[in-house]
Amino acid sequence: MPRPTQRFRANLGGRLLLMGLALVAAIALALSACSDDGQQANDAGQLTIYSGRGESLVGPLIERFEAETGITVRVRYAGTAELAAAILEEGARSPADVYYAQDAGALAALAEAGALTELPEDIVGRVPESFADAGGAWVATSGRARVLVYSPERVPDPPDSIFALVDEQWRGRIGWAPTNGSFQAFVTAMRRIHGDEATEVWLRGMIANDVREYPGNSAQVQAVGDGEIDIGLVNHYYLFRFLAEDPDFPAANQFTDPGTAGGLINVAGVALLAASENDNHALAFIRFLLDEEAQTYFRDETSEYPLSADVDARAELIPLDDLDPPSLALTSLSDLEGTLDLLQRVGALP
Repeated sequence: MPRPTQRFRANLGGRLLLMGLALVAAIALALSACSDDGQQANDAGQLTIYSGRGESLVGPLIERFEAETGITVRVRYAGTAELAAAILEEGARSPADVYYAQDAGALAALAEAGALTELPEDIVGRVPESFADAGGAWVATSGRARVLVYSPERVPDPPDSIFALVDEQWRGRIGWAPTNGSFQAFVTAMRRIHGDEATEVWLRGMIANDVREYPGNSAQVQAVGDGEIDIGLVNHYYLFRFLAEDPDFPAANQFTDPGTAGGLINVAGVALLAASENDNHALAFIRFLLDEEAQTYFRDETSEYPLSADVDARAELIPLDDLDPPSLALTSLSDLEGTLDLLQRVGALP
């Protein structure tokens, strides 16, 4: 952050100055002080966030933070992996103070690279142990389950495993989003749990079964509703966005694969960058995300699982404690590069 300029001080001690010149000097002093005070307030009240979370999801929440604190927030929205790469490329020159990621894998990768600053215990201790970095480098703010979104009309008996999707009966009926960060984290989890070989076999089987590619989760949910596909691989909360606009939207969620990759509970999370010189405002934002107001926002507005402040999940969701996610440390999802290599090798990515 640029440092505030030093105030100019007029020399008013000269008794031989003409009255008119003294008046001009006094006005100049006042204008200079106002300008520099404004610059100081502006500099002291700025925060730069690199957000892999979409503006439609978290933009309103960031606006609430601005309104409550008076801090001006500058946000760069882009893909989670893209922003992580930018942070590593920028190094100590990065203008970002906070990295707000769509998945834990990118956060873990930056922690391994030494790009993050350890968070205070009063922040890390506000979420369950499995939803924060063991070294305090990052903390989760909300959770989401991997599910199959499907058409109840066309799929009255949805599969209970993602591994069943390579069966011939699903040829041309499935959608996925290989460029999406959450999908890539899911594939990384599959690699960690089932091994690279089994994951490659599954990916190639999906491609051979004419899986249809979409740019993201919302597009898949819409495609199910429109009848383009019968099943999509998405995060659970996207369906609720459609149901909020149309309670009769013709789709449902299927939780699958308890204890394995298909049952992954991934998180959005946040970290303080080592390059930041604005720790106070950065930590204020991170605490804000874990407070009751933001956690309630995640429940009511984005339909994610709240992880802090004793805020319960939506009644329509299976409680987080009743799900059986894989016993996999989210920090183990850091090998994004290996996942991207695999997706390119099988032809899922160019």
